[in-house]
Amino acid sequence: MRVAVVVGVALAVAGLAPADAALPGADPGNVVSIPDAGRWEWPLDPFRLVHPFLAPAHEYAPGHRGLDIAPIDSPSDAQIVAPTGGVVAFRGQVAGRPVVTIDHGEGLVSTLEPAAGLLEPGTTVDRGEVVATLSRGGHSDPGTLHFGVRRDGVYINPMLLLGGIPRAVLLPCC
Repeated sequence: MRVAVVVGVALAVAGLAPADAALPGADPGNVVSIPDAGRWEWPLDPFRLVHPFLAPAHEYAPGHRGLDIAPIDSPSDAQIVAPTGGVVAFRGQVAGRPVVTIDHGEGLVSTLEPAAGLLEPGTTVDRGEVVATLSRGGHSDPGTLHFGVRRDGVYINPMLLLGGIPRAVLLPCC
């Protein structure tokens, strides 16, 4: 029961609570659907999850507003792909780190960093199209990609769009 409440609160904070998950004092007009859930893909493949999304308690509270993922095969020059179709909105430096931002429409915007962008702003991209290579800098661990998603300007957990964590594959041991 406690887990259901935490999930419900986290979804409500992100503005993604289901219509029947009303919280005391919540405005039912703020409940939205997730139109693209499951149609997004991971920007790196194969990868390992280094740091999960951690929703802040309020807009200015500490948290981790995205996912940090690390490539498994060739971390120094890993290709980063568009998680779903959209338009490259920004490619450049933000606070000294290389960033690529893609506008996916319907208020959804993804941010990839550190990412050395390969396409000019205004370029239309398809899901899975290479948009950047993993670069250096950023606030995540070296060799990792920070993948953030905003909906109408508010950070949400990208896992909501990705359909969850990929199935684990057991490898032979010893």
